[in-house]
Amino acid sequence: MLRFVVRRLLLVVPILIGLSLLIFLWIRALPGSPAQALLGERATPAAIAQIRHQYGLDRPLYVQYWNYVDKTVHGELGTSIVSRRPVTTELRERFPATVELTLAAMLFAISLGIPLGFLAAKKYGTVFDHGSLVVSLVGVSTPIFFLALLLKYVFSVKFGWLPSVGRQDVLLDTPHPTSFYVLDGIVTGRWTSAWDAVKHLILPAVALGSIPLAIIARITRAAVLDVQNEDYVRTARAKGMGPWTVDARHVFRNAMLPVSTIIGLQTGLLLSGAVLTETVFALPGMGSWLANAIFNRDYPVIQGGILFTALVFVLVNLLVDISYGIINPRIRVS
Repeated sequence: MLRFVVRRLLLVVPILIGLSLLIFLWIRALPGSPAQALLGERATPAAIAQIRHQYGLDRPLYVQYWNYVDKTVHGELGTSIVSRRPVTTELRERFPATVELTLAAMLFAISLGIPLGFLAAKKYGTVFDHGSLVVSLVGVSTPIFFLALLLKYVFSVKFGWLPSVGRQDVLLDTPHPTSFYVLDGIVTGRWTSAWDAVKHLILPAVALGSIPLAIIARITRAAVLDVQNEDYVRTARAKGMGPWTVDARHVFRNAMLPVSTIIGLQTGLLLSGAVLTETVFALPGMGSWLANAIFNRDYPVIQGGILFTALVFVLVNLLVDISYGIINPRIRVS
């Protein structure tokens, strides 16, 4: 297992190098330039040339790429062309909001998706099974932005049960040592702040977690149906083992292998794809940050943000692979 983990960590290096080159070439192939986006349509050629020279955009592409890689290796992701602030600083401010939202969305999806899929498989062919399939199909088919706006209208505007924007009530003067607002409220003993942060997360998490919930439920159902017909499961039943024991020891554990893969992939996708949800609920996360950077052609922010997201994605999937051996000790990654 240790050799596998080390090998996977070493594979991260060529993946990040290849991805950094693709990002570098992609954003420079886009129409427009950072100088034009920063100065506006009435910018003079002299002003545009000055900005290009200031940020080294008038140098050959291979020189720009080498400087970019050299800074990244030394832990520098450059300075935002728009805000004039270090990209690492903005990343530290934005990343906790996206992680908090992603974890809440996945918690919602896993806590409902796995039981729903498991019960659907155990009640195969019944009204509950067909109903769960319809619910999962609706979940997959409903656009996130539509569901987000619908939830916001019903639970915030119509009934006023939950807040509709931001991460926390601005009137709560809570210190943020970790920038994870729920955790900050707990570690500082300010439970009102922690609960307020949770309330701000509910609607975005439900909207963002709806598609993963549907996918996890469908994968769980299919996996349980496959596993419960295996020979070793029938043998366990023939030996007189109780149905709950068979499900816990053999069916559920083995069915979780494909489900854990889906959970890892969905977590990575949510980390990089929360743009619409963060925009609708005005959450200051990485999604809206990267979307604005792409709109403004802010090359350092785009490069640094996407590269960091890719690194997190790879690490999350590495954790999923490691979890295989934990979920089912008979499986060892070689």
